[in-house]
Amino acid sequence: MSIWNIDEKKRNIEKLNFNKKVDILIIGAGITGLTTAYFLKNKNICVVDASIIGHGITLNSTAKINYLQENIYNNIINNSSYENATLYLESQIYASKLLKEIVLKERINCDLKEVPSYLFSSNEKDILTLKKEVEFLRNNNIDIKSKKIIFNKNNYDAYYVKDTYIFNPIKYLKFLYKKLNSLNIPIYENTKVLRIQKLKDKYICFGKNFKITANKVIMASQYPYFTFPFMLPIKSYIEKSYMVVSRVKKDKNLTFISLKKPIYSCRFYENKGKIYQISLAKSHNTAYKQNDKKHFEDVKKIFNLKEKDIIMKYSNVDVMTPDSLPYIGEIRKNLYVATGFNTWGMTNGVLSAKIISDNILGYKNKYANLFNPNRITFLNLLKVPAYIFNNLNTILGTKIFKNKIWYPKNVSFINDNGKSLACFEDENGKKHIVYNKCPHLGCSLLFNEEEKTWDCPCHSSRFDIDGKCIKGPTNYDISVNNKPLKNDINIK
Repeated sequence: MSIWNIDEKKRNIEKLNFNKKVDILIIGAGITGLTTAYFLKNKNICVVDASIIGHGITLNSTAKINYLQENIYNNIINNSSYENATLYLESQIYASKLLKEIVLKERINCDLKEVPSYLFSSNEKDILTLKKEVEFLRNNNIDIKSKKIIFNKNNYDAYYVKDTYIFNPIKYLKFLYKKLNSLNIPIYENTKVLRIQKLKDKYICFGKNFKITANKVIMASQYPYFTFPFMLPIKSYIEKSYMVVSRVKKDKNLTFISLKKPIYSCRFYENKGKIYQISLAKSHNTAYKQNDKKHFEDVKKIFNLKEKDIIMKYSNVDVMTPDSLPYIGEIRKNLYVATGFNTWGMTNGVLSAKIISDNILGYKNKYANLFNPNRITFLNLLKVPAYIFNNLNTILGTKIFKNKIWYPKNVSFINDNGKSLACFEDENGKKHIVYNKCPHLGCSLLFNEEEKTWDCPCHSSRFDIDGKCIKGPTNYDISVNNKPLKNDINIK
């Protein structure tokens, strides 16, 4: 559950259970997948999603359409070049305008709203960095102004721009679904692609009761489940953030975010006369600081939230890249990825859709080279050992120290003839037992007490208390009622 689907009603879900041939298969029906389908609507395409439309990373986004992105421009300057930082800024403004154009052209009722966005430093030592970020923006003709803001009863130096937006991404995606459906473009939910095989110039995508033969495949599922040929685990790390949604009396008509970690982010949303504040904080590398319950409590304290006003809490994960630039484009002939959005999925999701569809349609896109997923830079190579260490640290830490000191008494671990099992006992005394091993690459799992899920700290797969996979990269369940499976980690 998220604030974006608070009014969502259950509907009949069309699931693919037969073989199919298409020109283009899009895997993932979030902001990237359905926007790509929108741009390719005159082609022979098909969209599949392992869950429900928009119920992946898009569902738990703060849904800001914003080019004021922490200190990302100075990061790109330091890690790459001033020219690349300028091009990235252009791409984010372009994506924002593109999304707005789609909404206005199609008359989509998705609560799109122009609001000012603020960037501030939460400590004195980062004021100089904040001013460098502002200087870069002004040098690129951005009208950014200074103004004090009050956060957590403290005054902070802040800078703001006016031409940024917020919206409800699920309403946007629901409209695209209806639009594409009216054009007889097939979109299937609860349809998991478990394996992809390259056969001459075709890709054969296998599911439980189907196979899809496609000339081109677009992985729009945030984290591609295959390791080879892309090798994303050594080219990125996972960052987790925590959101608390609370009822408030006044819509302040703004968004704000802090310059550096610890990130403090906030926006407001009005729905059916009720106003909600979406507060985000405690972002961290999932290899470390894994106490979810404490992080949710910290968000409440940071934003001075009262328990009686809180209506929901949920977390989200993002793929982070060493040079702060996403991976968008073709990784091998006719196989595309869109990932590594560094927490800015709304703009970069739309941008990915445009870059990939332009490539397929034979159009030149000025941003394509910047986000080339096969780029090799000194920084990327330099970060490889650190990301390998992240994975090893997480794997060893969760396997050796399974029973974390913060776990409640109703969480336990069992060794059953060499198989590692995990058990959660609910308030009615029912025991929910699962395999304590992610089918993706074998990492041990962490129990998320607040959201009642088993989460993989390595690459962010998630399972409910009965072992059903509710988020990839893996597509396999961990229920003890099923034979434990392991993903194919490469495209053959």
